[in-house]
Amino acid sequence: MLFCMAFLMVVIWGSAFTLVSIGVLYISPLWLVTYRLIIGAILIIIYVLFKGLRLPNIKDVRWVWYFAMGLIGMVIPFFLLSTGQVVIDSGLTAIMVGTMPLMTIVLAHFFANEKLSLTKIIGFIFGFIGIVILFLPSDFSIQLTENWFSQLIIVIAAFCYAVTTIIAKRAPDTPATIGACMMLICAAIACLFIALLTTGFPKSIPPLPGIFTAFGLGIGSTAFASILLLYIIDQTGPSTVAKINYFVPLASVIFGVIILNEILNIKIFIAFIIILIGMLISQINEKKSKTL
Repeated sequence: MLFCMAFLMVVIWGSAFTLVSIGVLYISPLWLVTYRLIIGAILIIIYVLFKGLRLPNIKDVRWVWYFAMGLIGMVIPFFLLSTGQVVIDSGLTAIMVGTMPLMTIVLAHFFANEKLSLTKIIGFIFGFIGIVILFLPSDFSIQLTENWFSQLIIVIAAFCYAVTTIIAKRAPDTPATIGACMMLICAAIACLFIALLTTGFPKSIPPLPGIFTAFGLGIGSTAFASILLLYIIDQTGPSTVAKINYFVPLASVIFGVIILNEILNIKIFIAFIIILIGMLISQINEKKSKTL
């Protein structure tokens, strides 16, 4: 059962980068995020009502936790990724977000009682080297790539995801469906408020491809994936989510090449292999302990 959920997460998260690359061609990054969050929130509210579940009282402290998770785990990274993907390919974006497991390992040492080991530190160093390579030009000259700022905000988005997994593990016990619903409600309200405050109402209805993209993101990687994410974290911990992320960049690269005709150049390939090696090294001790 857990394997099936993990596979679905890989497919949903991997395809999300492709959908965002399409969506930003038709809708501004902020409103693309707003639409997907509103759609996701509506769908999950309907699901909660259908299941006969009840949300906690508005005074319940859990709303504070899930507001933080909605803001840090959805609104901020969704906007950063959508903005970055205006100029950055979906495959490259996924590879950079794929460093999230290594960030989670470091954060878990301080905030989730999962202590750092020598192999975890070495793995993190490999991941850092991979990120540095992605910031170099294609000829590997010692200067920043032309799109360094777009790549930087994508790395920040990955860090937001890592922080969210730690918050989710420390949050008060809440069923995954209820937690996902609370998180999406808070994220949708916050993002809509920000969008209206900064840009006002959209002047026109988005083109049909943009609408389809927003619905795809809202249904899959926003509503359904939120329930899966919180359930997996609740059952196994943040490190399992980190391991699932090993395969998301590969899925995204495949989708990007097939659907968007993206090119996987040698620099991206080298960085991806180094980051993957780092993530595998970081798990050596854990695998040994399970076999003893």
